[in-house]
Amino acid sequence: IILNHPGEIHAGYQPVLDCHTAHVACKFTELKQKCDRRSGKVLEENPKLVKSGDAAMITLTPSKPM
Repeated sequence: IILNHPGEIHAGYQPVLDCHTAHVACKFTELKQKCDRRSGKVLEENPKLVKSGDAAMITLTPSKPM
């Protein structure tokens, strides 16, 4: 679920994720599904973008091993 992000997120977006003590840049390689936040029901397959308030299933690829 995207809680607070200005603008839209497309495939190719590269945020820095924090996992315990690791800080790794990851790439959103594929936006697979946009889902309902409450039920988890699939609303859209292969969406072009997601924005604040949306829930989505995505594929993340780290830029280096964690």
